[in-house]
Amino acid sequence: MAEISASLVKALREKTSAGMMDCKKALTEAGGDLEVAVDWLRKKGLSAAAKRSGRIASEGLVGLCVAGGSGAVVEINSETDFVARNALFRDFVAGVAQIAAGLQGDEDAIKAATWSASGRSIADEVTHLAATIGENITFRRAAGLSVAEGIVAAYVHSAQGPGIGKIAVLVAIEGAAPGEALQDLGKKLAMHVAAANPMAVSRDELPADALERERAVLVEQARASGKPDAVIQKMVEGRLSKFYEEVCLLEQPLVMDPQTKVSALVADVAKAVGSPLAVRAFVRYALGEGAKSQDEAVAAA
Repeated sequence: MAEISASLVKALREKTSAGMMDCKKALTEAGGDLEVAVDWLRKKGLSAAAKRSGRIASEGLVGLCVAGGSGAVVEINSETDFVARNALFRDFVAGVAQIAAGLQGDEDAIKAATWSASGRSIADEVTHLAATIGENITFRRAAGLSVAEGIVAAYVHSAQGPGIGKIAVLVAIEGAAPGEALQDLGKKLAMHVAAANPMAVSRDELPADALERERAVLVEQARASGKPDAVIQKMVEGRLSKFYEEVCLLEQPLVMDPQTKVSALVADVAKAVGSPLAVRAFVRYALGEGAKSQDEAVAAA
């Protein structure tokens, strides 16, 4: 019987993501031939990665990293919150966020980047991590922000460690204000975005379909009043103003001071520092938003 070395088992695990004992058994059955062992695992349906890939992964962590005038946020999912508390998983999310910051949040570039600890690509490292931990692990999404002059501010809500947690926010502020003033403004805005969850920076940036959907609902509500069309249009425009206050960052009341609009805060800081400031963009990632949970998947089956 051929001797099955630990390095051979490791090589088969990395190739197939099957469990260690399954790999050892496959190699034993294959007489130590790696390719035959791969086929044996496939025939037996013991490819762990293939099995896990169909399982819902809606837990995990979001992570962010800011470097100079740019930053990136990523979401990496697991099946259970238990895995999200695993130090190996946490370190991976934080490390991927750092790589993402250097790649402006480009998902394809991040997945192709090298994980220095192993020499594997990030995509392959995700597969390897799934095999090591024993759960489906998925790289769900990434995004980046940058400004030529100014800052990208960051905030993590429900932090599980430096730069990782359940909600991650980046806010890009353009301007030449002193660092301390800009950092303070950026922190306030990032915390506000985490809490208020705006849809866009301003009304001009609202998705057209979202605006039309809201307008259609308001028109039907106004028509129920039985008033003339001219009055209905005024009613709709008035209610749209309220909608803008709810979903546009610059028009929202500041969470920490509801008497002040976000736009007024930005204007006050700009006046105080004597330099124009502009909020250019934001990114808010909340863990698992829009993804099915395991319970939802079962209910839909």
